[in-house]
Order: sequence, then structure tokens, then C-alpha cells
Amino acid sequence: MKDDTGIREYQTMVDHWVKEVGVRYFSELTNLGILLEEAGEVARIMTRVYGDQSFKREEPAPDLGDELADLMFVLVCIANQTGVDLPEALARNLAKKSARDKTRHWNNPKLFGGGDPGSAPGSLDD
Repeated sequence: MKDDTGIREYQTMVDHWVKEVGVRYFSELTNLGILLEEAGEVARIMTRVYGDQSFKREEPAPDLGDELADLMFVLVCIANQTGVDLPEALARNLAKKSARDKTRHWNNPKLFGGGDPGSAPGSLDD
């Protein structure tokens, strides 16, 4: 795989891999469960590397990139099997966020050090 593989090309590559190596897609519900498992693995690394948790002494060094790639793989599987064109969906989503949040974040004092330390940007009280 090239370093600069596009999303559409990656969707095609995953589809080919699933059909040639993986036999078939798992059910959508199974892939949802796998997605949540992979998100948990990413969360575990993040809370230990960037948060207050620590790793057990005997644990191997974590590979965040590999776990993010696992997360993306199953996300692409779900997109493929449900007919979602990810490049189109991503473009639409970024346009939506850009229109909706054009001034919102610039007007958020929490992003400039003046907010409540217990309240993170994007929390329910935004």
C-alpha cells in the first residue's frame, strides 16, 4: 500500500482484501462490535500515554498507529457493506461542520484558556 492512498482507493483495497483473504464481510452488527473493541484499544493507549493511567510493567510498547489503522479498517468495512461513499460523506461532513462552526469555536472562551478546567471543548455544556 502506498503512503498516500486515498480514501476511495482504500475502500476498494479493503473490499478486495475482505473478498480475497477474509472470505466475506462479517455482519454489520458484528463489525459494529469490532469497531467498539478497536475504539476501546485506542482509548486504552490514549489514557495511558496522554492521560493519568499507566501501563503494567510487562506490557509491550503500545502502537497507537496500528490501533488507529485497525479502527479505520473496520470503519471502512462498515462503509463498504452499507454502501457509504466515504470521500463524498467526508466532504459533506466537513462542509456541514464548516458552515455550522464558522464562528462557534472562535467564540468559545474554553479554547483560549479562560474556561472551566473541568469542562473540555465539545462537552455537553458547550
